[in-house]
Amino acid sequence: MTENSPGYILLEDGSRFDGTLCGATEGGVGEVVFNTSMTGYQEAVTDPSYAGQIITFTYTMIGNYGVSAGAMESDRPHARGVIMRDARNNSDAASAEGGWLDWLEANGVWAITGVNTRALVRHIRDQGAMRGGIFPAGVPVDEAKARIEAEPSMVGSDFASKVSPEQPVEHDGNGPHVVALDTGIKASIVNQFLERGCRVTLLPCLTGADEVMARQPDLVFLANGPGDPAAVSAVTDTVRALIGKKPMVGICLGHQLLSRAVGLETFKLPFGHRGSNHPVKDLETGVIEITSQNHGFAVVGPDGAGTIEKDEPVRWQTDHGEAVLSHINLYDRTVEGLRLPEAKAMTVQHHPEAGPGPRDARHLFDRFLDLAKEG
Repeated sequence: MTENSPGYILLEDGSRFDGTLCGATEGGVGEVVFNTSMTGYQEAVTDPSYAGQIITFTYTMIGNYGVSAGAMESDRPHARGVIMRDARNNSDAASAEGGWLDWLEANGVWAITGVNTRALVRHIRDQGAMRGGIFPAGVPVDEAKARIEAEPSMVGSDFASKVSPEQPVEHDGNGPHVVALDTGIKASIVNQFLERGCRVTLLPCLTGADEVMARQPDLVFLANGPGDPAAVSAVTDTVRALIGKKPMVGICLGHQLLSRAVGLETFKLPFGHRGSNHPVKDLETGVIEITSQNHGFAVVGPDGAGTIEKDEPVRWQTDHGEAVLSHINLYDRTVEGLRLPEAKAMTVQHHPEAGPGPRDARHLFDRFLDLAKEG
């Protein structure tokens, strides 16, 4: 692990934050975002939804309980870099199999510590998530700025097809057959289906509708994933062709893709929802659940606005029947979930698998499978 090597963060608007490099030290660029979770740093970095991004952790101390194989959400890190106030390399926790900083360096993840993350996060909240980079102190600012400007905007970027598997992946089970278009599915999601006895098939996200149907699914699942939902129109076309043929469920990016497939629009949030403390109201039960979230885009409301003012199951008329608001985000009043009764479909924007995070919404996997039984 490289120690005491000075570095800095530069944002595309010219803002600079200094610190000490502590992972892979060559540095690089991406969209700088923030995550408010107090734990789950390894799960975040290995979540494919963070492809193309640099994570700023708002919690002060990161790395205090080490890393382990059981905390992997995929086969490798997908976040390009991490920004921390106080990074630790501890490996003496009961579950630890290695140190966090050693792991970051070994996996080529750029990292910087000693940063005033409070000031950085406040800046992102005020100005919005933006491109930026982590650089060694010896890199001239003009060079860093040019590298940032050469990085494509997250708007219009297709990262989902880059993290999707090249070949189908099969998981055996005796229960309902869940066939997923894998745009970056987390291991925790797969595990929730497997714990319920499901057989799970993960298909490359550009798989066509005919091949999906040839797998004889009981439930078509649309996974989480990175990037702009508007940039993966081929997947949206496949989803549109599948609507109504089999029960369908979408989580996170899958929620956005299904929404777009029925004629709704999506938009980029100023700084997104990333963390494990987001309150969501289930409008069908009236229960407020604390949820895990990781997304930068949201679905436009029925009147064309980005937010919905009332805690009521408002309705859209779509190309595939009526859509009913089922969940709402209580932080900023954005759409958190839909039901499409005529299409036997439902979506949620948050992550009910809670990997990591609170388990309030895990019961939704039972609701997903109840929908499959209706099909």
